[in-house]
Amino acid sequence: MSRFSERQLIGLIITVIVSAISIGSAVFVLANIFHIIPPNYLLYFYAVIWFVGAVLVSYLISEVVKHRLGNFIGASNATSVSFVTRLLGYIIAFIGFFILVHVSLGAALAAGGFAGLVLGLASQTVLSNIFGGIMLLFSRPYNVGDRITVSTWQYGLDIPTYPPKFFSNDFLIPGYTGVVTDISLLYTTIYTDDKVPVKIPNSIMVQAAIFVHNSEEMRKIRSKYEVSKDLDPETVIRELKPRVEKINGVLDVDIKVLETTFTTYILGIDTVAKSVFEEPIRDQVLRVTMKTVKELQTTNGQKQIAKS
Repeated sequence: MSRFSERQLIGLIITVIVSAISIGSAVFVLANIFHIIPPNYLLYFYAVIWFVGAVLVSYLISEVVKHRLGNFIGASNATSVSFVTRLLGYIIAFIGFFILVHVSLGAALAAGGFAGLVLGLASQTVLSNIFGGIMLLFSRPYNVGDRITVSTWQYGLDIPTYPPKFFSNDFLIPGYTGVVTDISLLYTTIYTDDKVPVKIPNSIMVQAAIFVHNSEEMRKIRSKYEVSKDLDPETVIRELKPRVEKINGVLDVDIKVLETTFTTYILGIDTVAKSVFEEPIRDQVLRVTMKTVKELQTTNGQKQIAKS
């Protein structure tokens, strides 16, 4: 979302245009009337004013396009149109700059030489982000409004710690999960589940593994729970499984004993659920498990008292 309303953006566009004309007029007066600026440098001043003004206006117009078209063609398509508008505006700004300084594009490219090589190496990351943004525009692996998880080769595998602490062969793929709010020339902005906006360079997004989540997604969710060995695991599983199956969104349940300690054993409760988020399902599974185990412990305690 832009920080400015459509009316504010239009006002900024007019302000930039008027400011550019005013500065250009001031430069003309200083050069031709007061002779403070040498005439030989006049075109370069005009070129810089044009370039800065054109870049700012292109950016602001792209934001207006995003605002105006968002309600008609959707946020995702409006972002793509805004992206193309901004890119074309920047290209026009560059072409106009070379025209004003009387340098053809062919001559500018041919005369680059060492300076062009140095600038190219210095701006390699920026250019890779721009080309990455263009690739994302045409390939569309995700759209604005999609909830995605981004995982790249820069991250390894983490061993999660489940309460209670014990050795585990499970792994988590670290990444950033959230809703895509913007795709610009350089960055993709994701509003994460932790309510923090994250800007990821487009060059990274092109290389990343993208998990696109939606309301029809099915997720395998593992919940773990430690149970006293006083309770027979077969009894616990027999009582627990039908209760977990009744949880809204759960499609399949598989319960097994994963590990044991001297006094307890660890149940692994694997559920296949139709849910975008894992936590709500795991919360319900653990609540049902705690209630079931407590009831079985109470029943078991009553049997022990009756026997004694």
